[in-house]
Amino acid sequence: MFLDCPAYMDKTGAARCGLPAEVEYRYTMRSTDGPLESARIRCPRGHCFNGPLDSLLWDKARPAASPPPVRSQNAEG
Repeated sequence: MFLDCPAYMDKTGAARCGLPAEVEYRYTMRSTDGPLESARIRCPRGHCFNGPLDSLLWDKARPAASPPPVRSQNAEG
């Protein structure tokens, strides 16, 4: 089984890795809401993630996140 790698490739969150990440191990985690299907994945670039499948999936159709606002630095703080 393969998933698209969810790793961010830049600091603004505008680019994702997206390479096929192989599921190395599947398991079930307990939670207060019931069992969560979870996995450990790794892509060819070496990005590795471990957690619930819902947190490892991302919607490619959704636009990339906008960069965080730039904060001006005043001498007064």
